[in-house]
Amino acid sequence: MTRDRQAFNSAPLDQADGLRKLFSSSRVRFVPVLSNPHVVGSGALLEGLCAAFAELGLHTLVVDAGELSPPANELAAIDLPACVERLSDHVSYLSARGLPMRYINAQGSAAQFLEAVAAACPHADVVLLHASAAELARVVATRELRPVLLADTDPRSVTHAYSGMKWLAQRAGLMVYSLLLASPPQLRLTGRIAQQISSCADGFLGAVLRDWACLDPRQPASVPMSSEMRFLARELLIAAPPGAMLEVSADAAPLRPVVRHAQGASVATL
Repeated sequence: MTRDRQAFNSAPLDQADGLRKLFSSSRVRFVPVLSNPHVVGSGALLEGLCAAFAELGLHTLVVDAGELSPPANELAAIDLPACVERLSDHVSYLSARGLPMRYINAQGSAAQFLEAVAAACPHADVVLLHASAAELARVVATRELRPVLLADTDPRSVTHAYSGMKWLAQRAGLMVYSLLLASPPQLRLTGRIAQQISSCADGFLGAVLRDWACLDPRQPASVPMSSEMRFLARELLIAAPPGAMLEVSADAAPLRPVVRHAQGASVATL
């Protein structure tokens, strides 16, 4: 991971322009984010991801379906586009707690939910789906995507992040992950947390923690974005292959809902 970051930091100054051209497309990219009720600054982490995508000229729809997120509007069952809030030029928001499970089909899949939210916000380039492991597994099980784990320095948050990764690896076959930590980047503990999650992922699940970054939830929005955040955002977009995207036309009709052991490593020990 260190070599990858160094390579990214030494990239040409016009790389951002190249990335904008690479990701400028009518095809929606989905970024699953595993919700974590033990992370106090989870909202700031989602905002940080949106800001990183905005630097690439992309509009992000945040589908907020975490355990502590606002419940879905009652109107969502009949007019989902009306429930999407435009927060800025680059960010839209959908309160969606409980909403993915309304799209469960007879096979137990809620994959149609992605089509519904993409159609509800046709100008979005990225759909950031913030939900629990159980819901993410039903929504993205058949897609090659890289989930983002959220955590901070609270041991409970680290345990929850690993448990969610285990669920997604076993239930949805997702084996590559990114990690976003709510913590000051200079805190040495963050490196230990990332290493523990990486070791346990490899040793217990055969999964890979591909990259990680820190974001201090207390820092003002005027603070420049770190190169690690930019790198993580770029990698998440590149990780979404064509098969994990949907073509959505501007006049698309919204869908209706249908009713091995790691040596000396313990994810719960900091």
